Amino acid sequence: METLNRLMSERTDPQWLPDGARSEACARLGALSGIDVYPQSVVGVGGVLYFLGRRENEKLLGALASGESEIGSFSGESKGVTLDGKEFTLKVCPTDHDNAEVMRQRLAFLNPKPLGLKKSAGLGDRLGLATPGHILALRAETDAQMAPIFAQQSMRENARTGRTPIDVLDDAMWCVLQMGWSDPWGADADHLKTVEDVDLCTRSGYTFYTIDPGDHVDDRAATMAGAALERAFDELPWEQLESSPKDLVARLAEKQVDLGEESVRLGKDEVVLAAVKYGRAVAHTLSMFRRLKERLGDTPFDLEVSVDETEQVTSLAEHIYIAEELKRLGVRWVSMAPRYVGGFEKGVDYIGDLDELERDFRRHFRVSQAYGPYKLSLHSGSDKFSVYPIAAKVAGELVHLKTAGTSYLEALRAIARADDELFRRILHFALERYETDRATYHVSADASKVEAALQGSQQDLSGMLDDFHARQVTHVTFGSVLANESLCEPFFATLKANETLYDEVLDVHFRRHFRPFRS
Repeated sequence: METLNRLMSERTDPQWLPDGARSEACARLGALSGIDVYPQSVVGVGGVLYFLGRRENEKLLGALASGESEIGSFSGESKGVTLDGKEFTLKVCPTDHDNAEVMRQRLAFLNPKPLGLKKSAGLGDRLGLATPGHILALRAETDAQMAPIFAQQSMRENARTGRTPIDVLDDAMWCVLQMGWSDPWGADADHLKTVEDVDLCTRSGYTFYTIDPGDHVDDRAATMAGAALERAFDELPWEQLESSPKDLVARLAEKQVDLGEESVRLGKDEVVLAAVKYGRAVAHTLSMFRRLKERLGDTPFDLEVSVDETEQVTSLAEHIYIAEELKRLGVRWVSMAPRYVGGFEKGVDYIGDLDELERDFRRHFRVSQAYGPYKLSLHSGSDKFSVYPIAAKVAGELVHLKTAGTSYLEALRAIARADDELFRRILHFALERYETDRATYHVSADASKVEAALQGSQQDLSGMLDDFHARQVTHVTFGSVLANESLCEPFFATLKANETLYDEVLDVHFRRHFRPFRS
């Protein structure tokens, strides 16, 4: 009890349970509360001892204090307990949003923060269960020095999983407490397309905002010429861009742009083509940035500009145009995701010529240095194992890796090992949904090859998650699986009952993501 008393001192800085005292202290706390305590979660601050644990498959918060008044802000069940002849109040609380808000006020490290230009990794978690496994991998690969974004979800993914931005943030926060993670972490409101998206996510407390102006990119520009191109150029929203056709040409055409190892001079045709393709995207990004400033005021935040989900590759001239115009208009950003050469399909490794990718990535990096510095972002970055050494070599610290669906795929791997019959049901359903669900994703899997493999005599079904076609079929159908009542309930029940297994498969998988980025 001496250790617990020390943690309950009136110090305002968090004090963590020492490694050597964890087992005994957690056993005592567990006996008092009736929950199985996560050892790394036990922390004392301001005279209150906090801990997180499980009762069956439900996560619960425990708070131990000398009196009820110190923990009265929490909703939950209170009782008096005696420890070594001293009287305390113990409250066991649900891990709901109201209690999450109180915890964020009590423990500052539970609040996400802007990460700035630190080398970083977005670790999307569509299930609200993956952060412990991500943290295991981060701790194992500390030399990679990846600053994590634990809460990361797009509006599209939220719609398909039935979650809200605050659900995503709360789930990540509870897992941060569970694992005793006290280093800075971020929260990414991903692929925002409208000012309504901005309003919702700023109310929820996000610190990183990914603006996706892809709907405003005109991929037809590549096929335009002559009068059609000039007409499209004249029809751009020049008032929003606070410029004019004549002004843009005067500023950029024939301008010598110093990119360090090379110097680039843009011709008028290149400037016009870049503006026609990306001008409306720049205007939309500006309006979203100004909305963020209006909503957040002096509160710092990180901004990412993403133009990766487009048909055409982002050329060097186009990247220069985007960066030049955004900087002129006062937009401040920490990372950008151009559309690189080659194929960045969901859930699988890079498709294309790696030497060509390295040349392309290096030139984009030079632009990011000239107009920033800012980080180059790898979207659809899950499982691009052949790309990571290139990004690490070229960009060094100035890289942001964004993953999401791969954590769902590893959940399926854990389910395949724990309940192969449930995995078969999920896979059969995914095959039925694939042709419909693939419409909004860039994938090329052949469902017939998955059907053939499933009919084989493979004993370890989890091995199917290493197959190109099976990964993409299961990746893009996640929303349909989670919306299916007959699959969703056993899906989550199996993962929660096999929590350690899921953590372990994520740990193994994400070490492979982080290891190439070692400093």
